[in-house]
Amino acid sequence: MKKHFSLAFFFLTFIVNAQRSGEQRSGGQRPDPIVITGTVLDQDTNEPLEYATLVLQSLRNPDRVTGGITDATGKFSVETFPGKYNVRVEYISYKTYELKEQVYRAPTDLGVIKLALDVEQLAAVEVIGERTTVELRLDKKVYHVGSDLTVKGGSVTDVLDNVPSVSVDVEGNISLRGNESVRILINGKPSALSGLSPEALQQLPADAIEKVEVITNPSARYDAEGTAGILNIVLKQSKTTGLNGSVNVFVGEPEAYGGAVSLNLRRNKFNIFTNTTYRYTNGPGNALFEQENFNADGSTASFQNEIREFQRQRGGFNTNIGFEFFIDSTSSITNSFVYGKSGGDNITNIDFSNFDANRDPTIQRNRFTIEEEERENIQYSVNYQKKFNDDGHELTIDYQYSIGDELEDSIIDEVILGENIALDTEQTINDETQKNQLVQFDYVLPFGKDNKSQFEMGYRGTFNNFNTDFDFGVLENGQLNSDPNFSNELNYREYVNAGYVQVGSKFNKFNVLGGLRVESTDIGIALVNTNEISDKDYVDWFPSLFLGYEFSETQQLTISYSRRLRRPRSRFINPFPSRSSNTNLFQGNPDLDPTYTDAYDLGYLKRWEKASFTTSVYFNRSTGVFQFITQETGDFVTIENPNDPTNPVVVPVQARTPINLATDSRYGWEFTTTYTPKRSWRLTWNLNLFQQQLRGSNTFVNFQNETITQNFDADNFTWFTRLSAKLPLPEKVDFQTNLFYRGPSQNAQSKRKGILSTNLAFSKDVIKDKATLSLNISDLFNSRKRRSETRTANVFTYSEFQFRQRQINLSFLYRFNQKKNQRQGNRQRGNGGGNGDFETEG
Repeated sequence: MKKHFSLAFFFLTFIVNAQRSGEQRSGGQRPDPIVITGTVLDQDTNEPLEYATLVLQSLRNPDRVTGGITDATGKFSVETFPGKYNVRVEYISYKTYELKEQVYRAPTDLGVIKLALDVEQLAAVEVIGERTTVELRLDKKVYHVGSDLTVKGGSVTDVLDNVPSVSVDVEGNISLRGNESVRILINGKPSALSGLSPEALQQLPADAIEKVEVITNPSARYDAEGTAGILNIVLKQSKTTGLNGSVNVFVGEPEAYGGAVSLNLRRNKFNIFTNTTYRYTNGPGNALFEQENFNADGSTASFQNEIREFQRQRGGFNTNIGFEFFIDSTSSITNSFVYGKSGGDNITNIDFSNFDANRDPTIQRNRFTIEEEERENIQYSVNYQKKFNDDGHELTIDYQYSIGDELEDSIIDEVILGENIALDTEQTINDETQKNQLVQFDYVLPFGKDNKSQFEMGYRGTFNNFNTDFDFGVLENGQLNSDPNFSNELNYREYVNAGYVQVGSKFNKFNVLGGLRVESTDIGIALVNTNEISDKDYVDWFPSLFLGYEFSETQQLTISYSRRLRRPRSRFINPFPSRSSNTNLFQGNPDLDPTYTDAYDLGYLKRWEKASFTTSVYFNRSTGVFQFITQETGDFVTIENPNDPTNPVVVPVQARTPINLATDSRYGWEFTTTYTPKRSWRLTWNLNLFQQQLRGSNTFVNFQNETITQNFDADNFTWFTRLSAKLPLPEKVDFQTNLFYRGPSQNAQSKRKGILSTNLAFSKDVIKDKATLSLNISDLFNSRKRRSETRTANVFTYSEFQFRQRQINLSFLYRFNQKKNQRQGNRQRGNGGGNGDFETEG
């Protein structure tokens, strides 16, 4: 592993030398920080205004914004470096106080600042004080969870399903612009918290999340993983001065309840924050499979209907604790610890009805599965940040360690109905663990006239180990008689060392950012029981280029290119089949190779006083794409027919598995627009249309020792749209509704019909606006079902799947030492970083 850190050592040496030269260039000494103080009062009552915001905007680099908020007495004290600033004091529904081009060389007291109410411009002021749910930028979309009423009491997948450009199917699989190859990060880094499966990610509660960033064409600074782009889930971390927090409880139907506590203590030298949640759900679901089996001559052989009912009982605890220490005015170190534990029972009840070729009933049977689940995730991370004298000149160093465990223990009973004949009791034990380590540093150095150019470099090493121990067999007298044909242990190692450099500059209205990332990947795969071992080592280069033009401060155009890849993991490489149904199996493929993608994007952004609009045309070409295909395994389930013992019922077994399937060309157009016609009104519309051209074939030897070549060429046009509206009702009640429609689609073997779902929510502030009462309904019309048709050589299947039914939640949120609008406004002020010019954030 020593060689993996040689690149890191080289980069650190470079940074130390650059840091020394930077200090020599600035005279070797940084100027001492100064303190700006003052008091903010109401002009009419002379009462102090707590949570008023002081904004200091650098004249040299307007993107650099610092500031603070007032305490209970209306006083503020903000530390900054000497320089020229534009000064603003803002407070919700009050006129903004401004001082232009102020020069501060020494500590300064601004005295008493009195603000007057501004009723006529209340809506405009509120745009500053309260975050809109969706914030549009050229290179990303930022979705703020706290502003969405429809996810109260929900999970992270409820959050993601409301994010523009993102969709979540009925099984919890996440897609970006219709592409499931999306990289999910937690606080900007890969983490065990994102789980080994979609079900694991669903255990992260919505109350733990502050925002989600959608990056459709990332630069070289980001992981090359994810051909569709990156979803960065940012957990809550308050930085408001003093002691403040909130308590939230909810209850729902079908059975659901839980609560969350958020606390924050901010002092001059440190900040302590925590967010702890508990969530219990008992969600029903259902599925239907209607299967027609054919003879070799194409005539119908038999039919089988399969009706499934699910009951998922889960309870989960999650806590995030952090401590940030401010070493001095330019450096800080943050330690954070995240712990999550969940468990419960998954009950699957399947009724099989078999018919002959004339649809006369032959046999009925019931297959009943009880699966006990336990999941536990632990993550520790430490971050060091150093800001140098020049605006935007900084170094960050990160280390993260996370482990995750998932245990699934299933008991499967099957009985032939009518005759009450019990078949063998089956048991599956699936024990999965992962250990992840991350080492990262990033260095940013502004240069040139007015620091309008910027050099960046960094290193990231991720060292991940996955283990899956799968055991299947028949339960006899309480003991598992393991079947070696289905039992095995998988060890999967993935070490990735990556380094990047990128340079950006701004020339009048033009800006350019170019970068190059190199990733060295070392993958080891071992099936222990069968002694199957393989290693894959490859080095790849990932260039990126972004060109932007600013017509004005409110209108921008950008064109970008990046190369990306998708590494198989999780369910895609797990070779052990599910056994809930013994005729329709699902299993992964550990021999999958990466998918590579060239991504092109042309984007446009326009802002008006009350509206914003962003649109893009994109094209992705991918090679080595893996998709799920369905094949007959050659196995048959033979069931004794009590009415005709000489003619047992024979049902072919099908397996759904992923393979590398040639090339995929995907091009599309999308737009997102937000409109705020008046105070408290928010309208958002997102539309995505894309055409997919899949070209590929698969050759295999079937169970009759015949070489079969299947052609999977497919052309698929589909689209999805999302409309969100938030508006006030009488009696100061807020109303929000989200409508989502996914159009019909098809892949190599299946056709899927369209899906329409509707969510709505109501909320009202109570107890002098210190608390909020919310009611939300997910899937109002209970219509969120996947309906599809699949055809293989000898089987046609129509299926329906509903992961969960309509959910109703009632929640109560109480805030202490913080006000609703100011809390959100202060969070908005915290991100003024110096990288905006080069990430074309606008």
